[in-house]
Amino acid sequence: MNTSPASSEQRRAQRKRVNFTAVVTDVISGKPMGFLGNLSAGGMLLICQQPPREEAIYQLQLPLHGLGPQPQHIEVGVQAQWHERAASMGQIWAGFRIIAIAKEDAAVIDRWLALPT
Repeated sequence: MNTSPASSEQRRAQRKRVNFTAVVTDVISGKPMGFLGNLSAGGMLLICQQPPREEAIYQLQLPLHGLGPQPQHIEVGVQAQWHERAASMGQIWAGFRIIAIAKEDAAVIDRWLALPT
């Protein structure tokens, strides 16, 4: 799928950069998928070692820090939108659109997005 995000700009919501290490896990396989790079109410950027399958759907779990003493773990259903090689050797940037999320988890994202950077 290797479509560049710059050539197909489809973001509807401002994304917030993550300033902590957040390992994103594939719920089905139980394996790490990558690290959260940024997040919006409608999507996310992951920094991965392997590119996602074209337009594949994943069930992911990710931690959000800063909402309390412990990270809040949320689950989202996402669809791969694009990927490209990162500047760092062996890393892939991959964009995902959130397609399924519980109301409670959406509220957690909204609260996290509202935190000052």
